[in-house]
Amino acid sequence: MSFALTAIVSMLIVLGIMVLVHEFGHFAVAKFFGVRVEVFSIGFGKRLFGFRRGDTDYRLSLLPLGGYVKMAGENPGEARTGDPDEFASHPRWQRVLIGLAGPVANFILAFVLMTGLYMMHNEVENYLSGPAVTDFIPQDSPAGRAGLQAGDRIVRFDKDKNPTWEQVRMRAALDVNSSVPVTVERVVNGQTQTYNTQLYLTDSTHGGDFEIESIGLLPKEQNGPLGVRDVMPGNPADKAGLKTGDAIASINGQTVHSVSAVMAVLQQTQGKPVQIVAIRKAQTLNLTAQPIWGDDGTGRMGYRLGFHPAQAPFHVEQLPIAAAVRESFVFNRDNSGYILDVLKRLVTHRSNMQQLSGPIGIARETGEAVTMPGWQPLIALMSLISLNLGIFNLLPIPILDGGMILLLLIEGTLRRDLNQDFKERVYQVAFVMLILFAAFVMFNDVAKLNILSKLKP
Repeated sequence: MSFALTAIVSMLIVLGIMVLVHEFGHFAVAKFFGVRVEVFSIGFGKRLFGFRRGDTDYRLSLLPLGGYVKMAGENPGEARTGDPDEFASHPRWQRVLIGLAGPVANFILAFVLMTGLYMMHNEVENYLSGPAVTDFIPQDSPAGRAGLQAGDRIVRFDKDKNPTWEQVRMRAALDVNSSVPVTVERVVNGQTQTYNTQLYLTDSTHGGDFEIESIGLLPKEQNGPLGVRDVMPGNPADKAGLKTGDAIASINGQTVHSVSAVMAVLQQTQGKPVQIVAIRKAQTLNLTAQPIWGDDGTGRMGYRLGFHPAQAPFHVEQLPIAAAVRESFVFNRDNSGYILDVLKRLVTHRSNMQQLSGPIGIARETGEAVTMPGWQPLIALMSLISLNLGIFNLLPIPILDGGMILLLLIEGTLRRDLNQDFKERVYQVAFVMLILFAAFVMFNDVAKLNILSKLKP
């Protein structure tokens, strides 16, 4: 199956689960309060197939990117009969709870998914959860110009103190195109010294997926040399004599502990031959390789040697339920905070809207998660999507759950219903704005595709 097909199918399944859970939240609370639910739909538009049970038509509709629960008397422009099972006939506090139920269901799903993952099988690369110690730092990179050096331990990165590399990656993604305070500890002549600097996080992707390696901030992924899982026949590493099972200790005298460090060293040579110190069964070898310019397999161009690295050291966590619940809470709390921080930056124009992703971006992410070994990447991504969906729907925008709740709170404060014509106009304007926003995000997704980026000057 091609990656494109894998991405589309996985995206539709993941979003289908997210929407099903979200709409079931609305449905369950509405039924609990005795509201008549007329339609429970996964997808929008023309009904494809389904079944009717009681008052409800359960259906799958043509456009799969979303879904809805249609309750009697819910829409502002809809004629009302005053029946007690209509949505508008119920107290406002019940209608608020029905509106909250969808996002809360998404939050519960994210919490349950991560709790299950932490209990069953959670693979954690050691460097991600350990101290943020740097590997090779290119001197012509933003990190190098900020004075950072190999072996520095980051003790402060923006708001985070003593961060792990996972926290640094997430915080840096929020801080792109801005300068952040960084404090490192550095051992000089046997003495630990503190160094403060400002690091400018240049986003060279222009709205793509930002990586800290692009600014020369390379994590030290392991203490030992970089293992070689296999060598590509006919490539520079193969011609130089590198073999499967070898370990690369240094390139041009620079110790390396990750592929990112290898590529950073190669970029500085500008294609000149490099000296490799390799270790093979306790034997030290001195090899010479001529790097070639090409695709590293992910669409990024650069100088390369042509080998696949051994997996960085990792540990598997199978936590008891209490610890898994605690870790799941921390994961969801921290990521919810990051999502809210992104929204705040968008409102205050401190962040670029090109960073937002829509269906195409989600498809790319789900496709990559599905092709990775193990369940962890997919489960973690589903949790993040569920959090995003829950928070997005709580925004105080008419059409969304948060907008409906806001109008109900305003009516509760005024102790009277707002004019129906006024609410209908508000919903119409909000619908148009939401469609334009969705179109912008999808255009942004398309613009990020490699096939279009090649057409740019």
